[in-house]
Amino acid sequence: MTDQADTSERKPKTGGKTLSLKRTVESGHVRQNFSHGRTKTVVVEKKKSRTLKTGAAAAEEPAKAKKAPAAAKAAEEPASAAAETEAPKPAKKKAAAPAAAPAAKEKPASRARSGVVLRTLTEEEKQARALALDSAREREDEDRRRAEEEARRFADEDARRERERTEAAARAAEEAARLAAEQTTRSRAADDAKRRLDTEAPAGRVATKDLKADEGDDDEKPKRGAGHAPAKPPVARRTEERRRGKLTITKAFDDEGERQRSLASMRRRVERERKKHMGIQEAPQKIIREVVIPEIITIQELANRMAERAVDVMKILMKQGIMLKITDVIDSDTAQLVAEELGHSVKRVAESDVEEGLVGEDDTTETKKPRAPVVTVMGHVDHGKTSLLDALRKTDVAAGEAGGITQHIGAYQVNLSSGARITFLDTPGHAAFTSMRARGAKVTDIVVLVVAADDGVMPQTIEAINHAKAASVPVIVAINKMDKPEADPARVKNELLQHEIVVEEFGGDVLAVPISAKTGMGLDKLEETILLQAELLDIRANPDRAAEGIIVEAKLDRGRGPVGTVLVQRGTLRVGDIIVAGTEWGRVRALINDRGENVMSAGPSEPVEVLGLGGAPEAGDVMSVVESETRAREVTEYRQRVQRDKRVGTGGRTSLDQMLSQLKEQDKKELPIVVKADVQGSAEAIVQALEKLGTDEVTARVIHVGAGGVTESDITLATASGAPVIGFNVRANAQAREAARQAGVEIRYYSVIYDLVDDIKAALSGMLSPELRETFLGNAEILEIFNISKTGKVAGCRVTEGVVRRGSSVRLIRDDVVVHEGKLSTLKRFKDEVKEVQSGQECGMAFENYQDMRKGDVIECFDVEVVKRSLA
Repeated sequence: MTDQADTSERKPKTGGKTLSLKRTVESGHVRQNFSHGRTKTVVVEKKKSRTLKTGAAAAEEPAKAKKAPAAAKAAEEPASAAAETEAPKPAKKKAAAPAAAPAAKEKPASRARSGVVLRTLTEEEKQARALALDSAREREDEDRRRAEEEARRFADEDARRERERTEAAARAAEEAARLAAEQTTRSRAADDAKRRLDTEAPAGRVATKDLKADEGDDDEKPKRGAGHAPAKPPVARRTEERRRGKLTITKAFDDEGERQRSLASMRRRVERERKKHMGIQEAPQKIIREVVIPEIITIQELANRMAERAVDVMKILMKQGIMLKITDVIDSDTAQLVAEELGHSVKRVAESDVEEGLVGEDDTTETKKPRAPVVTVMGHVDHGKTSLLDALRKTDVAAGEAGGITQHIGAYQVNLSSGARITFLDTPGHAAFTSMRARGAKVTDIVVLVVAADDGVMPQTIEAINHAKAASVPVIVAINKMDKPEADPARVKNELLQHEIVVEEFGGDVLAVPISAKTGMGLDKLEETILLQAELLDIRANPDRAAEGIIVEAKLDRGRGPVGTVLVQRGTLRVGDIIVAGTEWGRVRALINDRGENVMSAGPSEPVEVLGLGGAPEAGDVMSVVESETRAREVTEYRQRVQRDKRVGTGGRTSLDQMLSQLKEQDKKELPIVVKADVQGSAEAIVQALEKLGTDEVTARVIHVGAGGVTESDITLATASGAPVIGFNVRANAQAREAARQAGVEIRYYSVIYDLVDDIKAALSGMLSPELRETFLGNAEILEIFNISKTGKVAGCRVTEGVVRRGSSVRLIRDDVVVHEGKLSTLKRFKDEVKEVQSGQECGMAFENYQDMRKGDVIECFDVEVVKRSLA
């Protein structure tokens, strides 16, 4: 009974189907594609979890399953209707949001009909749905507006195209009519030309027939067969279009027609045809050009500048006996001969023309204004030049100099109590700094010659006098150290007379002022004398122009880079100017005066330090301001090229004297040296001092010199050449010290130039070959030659002069000719070996490795002494 009841209840639920379990695993196949056309099919299985429920839950499950499809169907119908009305573009995701709103409103009703009660919407949700509906309507209006505008634009575009087609058809008809009229006019002109040329030469008639045949083709073609299709409108020829010229508005609206060929043009054409038939060819007219020729130029470049063929240029050179290729270089004289032979004019230029205009012309008198005088203090070492400047500037520069001697050239400006200014240049007095003194004398207005009252005129004093005479500048003698008890100014004045320096007391024009830099005596009178001399010279300069000056000193500062001390001679130097100094250029980044203050400009006679150069220039180089970086770069590149050519040499032919000197140079021993100094002037003085130390046998060769500290690249260069590194007032950085330690390079530091010169002189002295000095001992005459089996030949001798010693050097002299020179191997008296044999005694002698001794030969005995040489 229970089983039957269960069966009757299950039949309606199953719907008459067979009882079976639902599949919990769904399987499928997926094809994977790989590179190179490879594929793979993979079986994919999807498992569903099975849940076990209680009896009550299992009874409710079929009822819920029946209600769910009905509710879903009721919800889908409103949703689809809303989607059709509200969203015209279902592909857009934004338009789908408003379409879902009516469906959401219908869902509660359908679910209510199915017996399920859902919650009502909140106010926030209602407002959100209302906003979504409003935005959907706005988007719909916008899309409708865009569609209308697009349709209007398409309609306007179609109308415009239709108008353009109509206008093009009208223009084509007008062009066809114009071309027909042009063809008629051209045929009429050809007939007229034929009638005019009937009376001319037969060649002219032939040319006319050819012309008619060329131009009458279009007239004959339509006459062939009347049954053919109508002829196409004639096409304008390219020659006519080219002859027509530029199309203007006047020509476009002119009804008179196209411009026709003139009668003169027709005559010229017929004449050309006649000459062509007769074989007459006109030579093209020669064009004369002005050819710019530099110092050196290639044949190809010369031909291009003349617009000639390079082959013609080479033919002219071959006639002169010069066989060159097209890429070879010729000088300006040869290029000028070639150009003139081809009929061209020549304008010769040089590479040095790039420096033209770098130094401006002299200013007019109206533009010049008074400037401060530039005074150079010169004299012998230790005569008190720097102490005098310290007393004038109220500073103490001398205390900071190594060894108490000046080894730099310094520039200072002193402001006097009267308001006047004087620029002083302090030069070294040591003999090694000759170039510095010469440089100071060239840029100065007045030379103050400092002479110690207790020391008198010394060698560097004489040299300073010669520099002042060479520069043609007035001299003021300052007799210093008058505070010493042994001071004798009269002696100084008398000694100056020997060098043509005549003071006023002796009827001359040289002012002499006794001073004492230590006590300050006579300094006021010295200043007054300098100002008086400057007033007589009437020193003026134009400050309102581009600056020009001279590099007094240059150095390489580690923190500031290349620094140059510039004395402005005329014009005004400003921050930001582009300057050229020797082979270096740069833009002025900062100007620092002698008191260490930054200034924006520097006028005439003002010494300033300039920052911003690309490298440390040479002391004595002229500084100029240029207008652009391009000009500065051109000038410096030219100067660097000239400097490099001088250093390398021209490489020309070598004469016999040059060959002999080169052979001597090859035998000369060299000491390579790398020199680094704090400033460029000191480095230059060191190089000049080392060059003077050389002799015919040894010399000091400076392979590198520069301003700045010792760097790792200097150590690398010294390692490759086996040279020591000399540092003058500079030090090596940590990397350089480590590299020198590893490579075994010696670095020597100096602060006084005396010590440096003495050490290099000692090193060169050690390289000199020692001198061999002979000391005569005695002579012996060979009386008899004895042959001994074990020893060989032994000479029986009698000492005729001096003494003969064993181990000394001997010479074998035969008929007053030296036959052999060597040493004695045996010296015996009777049968005993002895050290020496006196004069008048007999002995036996044997030579080392020599047996050719004869009776009557003389043996000379001497000692050789090795004497060590040194440089004077």
